[in-house]
Amino acid sequence: MDILFYDGQCPLCRKEIETLKRLEQGGLGFVDIHHQPDDGPLAPGKEALLRRLHLVSRQGQWVTGLDATVRAWSHTPVGWLFRPLAWPLVRPLARRFYERWADRRYDQRYACDRCNDTTTRTVTTEQPGL
Repeated sequence: MDILFYDGQCPLCRKEIETLKRLEQGGLGFVDIHHQPDDGPLAPGKEALLRRLHLVSRQGQWVTGLDATVRAWSHTPVGWLFRPLAWPLVRPLARRFYERWADRRYDQRYACDRCNDTTTRTVTTEQPGL
């Protein structure tokens, strides 16, 4: 069985997981990252799991990000809609889009204090001729 790790505190993530649970036809389990102990055996670590969608295959391989999305949806009758995201010409663009979206989501939900703290920001300026 493939196991999908998701952020149960994210409304958008919960909505997608609810849809996946309703449509999946077997072979896919779900784990809310926040229901796992912080010192538990989550291989990539809690922060990594929150930053990107993670799936561990029945063979024990970790699949992340866009690839985890495509694999999770492959357990549903509409999985064919997600397969083009893995095509060689589409994948690089789709992956970049996913990663930017995931970074933004993580920063807004979990790193906002760091992002809004002006004391940790550094401004660099380039001077011509240096």
